[in-house]
Parts: sequence; C-alpha cells; structure tokens
Amino acid sequence: MSTPILATKLYIPLPRSKAVIRTRLIERLNEGIAHKLTLISAPAGFGKTTLLSEWAANCERPVAWLSLDEGDSDPTRFLIYLTAAVQTIVPHMGEGILRALQVPQPPPIESLLTILLNEITTISESFVLILDDYHLVDTGSADKTLTFLLEHLPPQMHLAIATREDPQLPLARLRTRSQMTEVRVADLRFTPDEAAEFLNQVMGLDLSAQNIAALETRTEGWVAGLQLAALSMRGQKDVDHFIQSFTGSHHFVLDYLVEEVLQQQSESIQTFLLHTSILDRMCGSLCDAILLDHTISGQAALEYLQHVNLFIVPLDNERRWYRYHHLFADLLRQRLRQKDASVLDELHIRASVWYEAHALAIEAFHHAAAANDVERAARLIEGEGIPKHFRGAVTAVLDWLASLPTTALDANPLLWWSYASLLLVNGQTTGVEEKLRAAEAALPEVNSDDKTRNLIGQIATARATLALTRYQVDIIVDQAGRALEYLHPDNLSYRATALWTLGYARFVQGDRIAAAQVYTEALAISERAGDTFTIILTATGLGQVQEAENQLYLAADTFRRVLQLAGDQPLQIIYEAHLGLARIHYEWNDLEIAEQHGQQSLQLARQYDTVIDRFVVCELFLARLKLAQDDVSGAAAILAEVDQFVRQHNFVYRMPEVAAARVLVLLHQGNVTAAAQLAQTHDLPFSRARVHLAQGDTSAALAVLESLRGQAETKNWQDERLKVMVLHAIALYAHGKKRDALQVLVDALALAEPGGCIRLFVDEGLPMKQLLQELASNRIETDYPRRLLAAFAHLGAHQIVQSALIEPLSERELEVLQYIADGLTNREIADRLYLSLNTVKVHARNIFGKLDANNRTQAVARAREMGVLPRS
Repeated sequence: MSTPILATKLYIPLPRSKAVIRTRLIERLNEGIAHKLTLISAPAGFGKTTLLSEWAANCERPVAWLSLDEGDSDPTRFLIYLTAAVQTIVPHMGEGILRALQVPQPPPIESLLTILLNEITTISESFVLILDDYHLVDTGSADKTLTFLLEHLPPQMHLAIATREDPQLPLARLRTRSQMTEVRVADLRFTPDEAAEFLNQVMGLDLSAQNIAALETRTEGWVAGLQLAALSMRGQKDVDHFIQSFTGSHHFVLDYLVEEVLQQQSESIQTFLLHTSILDRMCGSLCDAILLDHTISGQAALEYLQHVNLFIVPLDNERRWYRYHHLFADLLRQRLRQKDASVLDELHIRASVWYEAHALAIEAFHHAAAANDVERAARLIEGEGIPKHFRGAVTAVLDWLASLPTTALDANPLLWWSYASLLLVNGQTTGVEEKLRAAEAALPEVNSDDKTRNLIGQIATARATLALTRYQVDIIVDQAGRALEYLHPDNLSYRATALWTLGYARFVQGDRIAAAQVYTEALAISERAGDTFTIILTATGLGQVQEAENQLYLAADTFRRVLQLAGDQPLQIIYEAHLGLARIHYEWNDLEIAEQHGQQSLQLARQYDTVIDRFVVCELFLARLKLAQDDVSGAAAILAEVDQFVRQHNFVYRMPEVAAARVLVLLHQGNVTAAAQLAQTHDLPFSRARVHLAQGDTSAALAVLESLRGQAETKNWQDERLKVMVLHAIALYAHGKKRDALQVLVDALALAEPGGCIRLFVDEGLPMKQLLQELASNRIETDYPRRLLAAFAHLGAHQIVQSALIEPLSERELEVLQYIADGLTNREIADRLYLSLNTVKVHARNIFGKLDANNRTQAVARAREMGVLPRS
C-alpha cells in the first residue's frame, strides 16, 4: 500500500489581499534565482512565508512548494514529499522512485536522489522548489539529503529554504562560491516606509510619521511586533501616550526593568550599572578603572549583582569575567545616554587605558574609537598589539577609518596609508590607489626626515602589492625598488613584503633563479622580524618556484610549513599553499588528499574581492581533478561557469589558462573542431599540438612540439620541459618513430622520477600506457616505469580507453550497457534502475553513438573489444 500524500503540504499559500509588497526583497530573490540556493533564515514573525508566497505568485519560473512538519524527519517520507513536490511541476517525474520507496527496505536515499536528479536534467524548463518551515525537520538525515542535492543540483533547478535557524548545510562553501542568496533578519525588518504602509494602510490606523518612526525603532522592524502594537492600539483612547510608553518603557519589559530593578538599587549600584554598561564584558579591576570610586569594589559589586540575580551572566568558572544580559545592557546604555551622556567619552577612554595596560589592544582600540579619540586610536593601530591580518580586527579598524571625516585623515597621512594597506590585507583592491594618493597629498612638503621617508616606502610597498593583484609586473618592479630605497633599514616587515612582490615579478618574468634568490632573502628578513604573515607570503612564493622546478617533495614541505604557521587561522593568503599541495598530491596520484586541499584553497580564494581572480586557478584545478575522476561533464560545468565569469570581469591574464583547460575537455568529449578553434583563437601552441594528434596529423603535432621543446630547453624550465617531452614522445610514437619516442620517454622519466610524478604520464591515457609497455619490453633500468604502469592498473577500464572513444561513457551509461550485455529489455532496465522507459532509450542512443555502433549487438561487441566490458 502506497504512502498517502497530504496535498495541502504541496499548496502554495495565496498572497494576502492586503499586504505590504516587499519589492526590494522580491528583486533580490529574482536576482538570486541564478544561484543554487536561497536561504531565508529568521525567527518567527518576520514574514518569511508571506514573502515566499508573494514571490511564488509572480515568479517567472514554475514553483513547487513543500510545507514541512515534524513527520518529515523520516528520510523516506522526506524524499516522498520532495518527489511529490517536483511532480506538481513535471507530472510522472520520479515515479520509479516513489515505487521504490514503498518497499519494506528501499534502496539508499542517496542512490534514489541521484536518479531523481538525473531525471530532472532531462527536462527543458527551469523551476524553483521551496521548502517552508525547514526548522521543523528534526534530524540530520534531511540535512544530508539536501547537502547531496545542493552539491549535485541540476542547472534547471533552484532551491529556496525558509527556516527559523540555519540548517546544517555547507553554507560557507556555497557562500564562498557565490552560489547562495541569503535573506536574514536585517533584510526582513520593515523599513520606515514599509512600517508606515503596514500600520496605516494594512492595519487601518492613522498614525503620524513621528509615531510610526517610534514604533519602527522600538520593534526594530519586527513584523509581528508591529502587528501586536497595532492591535493593542485599537483599544487605546490616547494612542500618542500608548506609543510613548511602548517606545520608552513598554510595560511587559522596560517598565519592569526600570521600576523593579533600577529603582530598588542603591545610588552607588545604579551608578555602577550605568557606567559599566559600556563594557561588553567586565571584571573587578576593569570596573574599578571605569568608576574611579574607592567607596565601592568592582569585584564586590559584581558578586552582589550575581547574588541577587540582577541580569548578569558569568563568563568563566572562576567568576572573574561577567557580562550583562543583552536586553538589560541595551536598557542601561539607553538610560546612561539619557541621564549623563557627557561622561560617555571619558568612560570609554578609561576602558581603553585599562585594556591597553593589560595587552588587549583590540578592545583598547574599540573604546578609543567609541570615545572619538582619533589620536589614541591611530596610535593603537600603528602598534604591534592589533593583529593586522586577523579579519575581525581589520574589519573593525576599516569601519572606524571609513567613519572618519577627510579632515581627520588628512591631518595624519599614516591613517590614509593604514586604510589602503588594511583594505589589501582584507582582500579588497577597490579604492586602494585613491587612498594612497591621499596619503601622498597629505605628506609634509619637505620629506627628508626618517619618519616621512619610511611612510613613502610603505606607500610604495602597498602600491607594489596592489600591482601584484593585477599582474602589473613593471609597476611591481618600480614600486618595490622605490620601497627598498625609502624604507628604514629597521622596518624589516615591510622590506620583506617589498622583496616578496619583487620575487613574484621575477617569477612571472620567467627568471626563476632570481625569483628564488629574492624569495630566500625576503624569507630570512621576515623571520628576523618575526612577522608570520610575511613569512607565509615569502615561503609560499619559494614553494611555487620549487614546484615549478619539479622539486615536489621540497615544495610540499614548504607548503606544509606555511599551513603549520597559519594554524587555525583561515587566512586568505594560505589558499596558495593549499593549492600547491593539491597540485602536488594530484601529481602523486593521491586524488583524495588533492581534492581536500583543492576545496580548501577555493573557499579561501573566494574570500578575495571580486576584482581579484585568484579563485579561477582553484576552479581550473578542480576541473582537472574531475577529468582524472572520469567526470567529464563535471569538468565541463566548472569550466563553463569560470569562462563566463572571466569574460564578464575581463580577467585577461586568466583567459589562456581557461581556454587550455576547455580544449582538454572538448577533446575528451570528442569535439575536435571546437577544440581546434579555441586553441587557434587563444594562440595555444601546446593545445594545438593535442588537437593535431586528435586529428591524426602527427607531422603538424611534431612541428609544434619540437619548437616548444626548444623554447623550454632554452629557458630551462623543468615543468615545461617535462610537459612537452611527454607529449612529444606520444607524437613520435604515433608518427611511427618508435625508437625516438622511447628515447624521449626515457629522458622524460629521468627528469620526472626525482619529483615522483605519476599523473603527468597517466593523464595521457592509453597511448602512454602502450608506450610504457613498449619500454618495459625493451629495457627497464629502474622501477619507476613499473610504478607508472601499476598506476594505470588502478584505473577503471573505461578511463584507460577513453582516448579511443568519441566521448567517455558516464556511470549511468555503463550501468545501462552492462544490462544490455546481460540481455535485459529496455523496460526491464527501467524497472531495475527506477528510470522511465524514455530515459533508458535516451541512454541507449547515447551509448550507441559513443561506441560508433548501430545496434545492441554491435555496442556490446565494441565495448568488449575496447575493454569497457569484460570479454565473455
């Protein structure tokens, strides 16, 4: 007996006849439809469901709706309703899945979800699936199901979730990949205009602008709070008085706190409470420093407040640090501003002095900024106490700098420079050059003193760093030289940073020996300075040179040291160390570890400003990894997205790399014509050589490769030499020059063995396997070729022979092919795989095309001949 479907769970709620149209939010939802996920997360009463119903009513795409409840915690029921919701858009979609879920022991949820996703890929129309009240699903299985769904979401589908709490989904990864739109409390709060429309038009009141503003402020735009206030006012004769009471001392909350708490305390305790309310946390000696009142002990007062349960929360087991309840603290601060605002700045200064004396520079800065003491805050920024590379600290300083008037910044050019350099540290480049120019304009006309010359050097260092993000090599060299000329000899950190940028420039220019020398010098200076951030930068650069020179074991040690130095800090700059380890482990054929580092690298690189292209190289690596995992369509999808982004942002420097990766994917797909056109358009000689080989034109391939090999030999770039030699050997072998091919292969093996290279050879597929087997039958002086052949043995048969196929078979097509070989009919295959008959027919046609077969018999014979299926 099938599980009954409660149809009301699939109904889209009708928009209210009288409602505030949230135009700004509807527009955001429409813009976010291009991403994978829309997450609307906020407590009860913020209008999540109302917003989604309004959006669904006017959405250009068809919308499927599922209202969840506690019963959907069962994974089988969850998938049943998920499938049923999709069927409201596409009838009969997933019928095989619903049948499979009715059996006593259904197949694994993930395998059934895979089937559903595959069926969704066959539909032409895009749609939206909305899951409302997701917080009611009390189980991790739903989170796992949705995580799998999001990781493999077809482009035709967009998922929207409304919940009171964030689900346990990979939100950070989706956020860093720009695959998620978020709507939260701050977005859902009514604006003043929306509050006015709600109160006067929807609720039928006639309130003044002043009263509306007061209500909006007190409720902080909380829709339910405004509605409760509006309902309460219907029974009030004196609305103005009620609103005044509601905004200042609402009897449910504020009256109680004021009358029952504050007024019952002694005057000294009231003063203690008000003056210490400026603190986010407090201890006895800090309170003493704030009050400067020897008649009351800070520690004794804190213990008294805890004893009488006066809205105070201990923060440690020793009862040393405390904080006030947040609502209570807000009230106290409001009362302090009302009663004695003149002491606020002085209280903050006292707190800043105490925190600085106790080596808590970040807190000291916060209170100096709150007191508007620019000189003190600037001094704290310049000091060593604030970690300049900790995102939380940097963001706070940047917010403060942004709040300062231009006159305050002009009075201290070091603040302009701090503003620019901290933006760079935070991964932002927009506005940096303008702030550096402002710093220069604010410098004294005579700049011969050491302090001014040092600032000029620091400005040049920032310019060199900015140019590095834009690949402006000439500017890097010029500004790094200027920095080293002006920086004080004792300013080791910035001298090391300037050298780091110069090392990068030399590397890009192709002078790897000079790059290694500069990086080594920069590393030594940064170590003398004890500057961990600059050590990480310079060590990473040195590791990249080592990797390029095929010193893979040495490079891996360097990159690991970088990660060890970073510790648990998610610094953006360590993305390069993760990416270096990803490439090295990939080359060593350790694909699992390679993927872990690759994903970590991408997450970090995505944190940079959108005008910085660093995430592109991470995506290119992951696309390459997909090819190694025989996921050609996955690689193509990544590259299509990256190519679009690169073009939109005019990342000219990355276009050839993206094009080269796309050529490789096109060749795997058998689209030689498109690959040839792309290689020609972007002038990619190495890619053209691959295209010539795919076309069977070995003479043209050899001509290109011999020229490239000569260039690589002249530059003495080990990575380029190896890459060219491997393909050169394959081209010679295909051209009939077996002896020459074997000799080139022997030379390549001699260069590759010290680095332990494996994928360099394995990625070439069947031609390289045949060439290695030929070498093994002639002469083998080392164990290295045998290890490479063993790596081929660990690949699936269809991966080894993929170069002989027009396009490799997908996992699903391999399943269907095996059932065809077993003699099953299309209907029988459909029942086995829980697919529709039409889907199986589509797979069969694809199989015939890829195997160049006209019928089932030919397809099976061809597959066995190529090793895709075992011989009978």
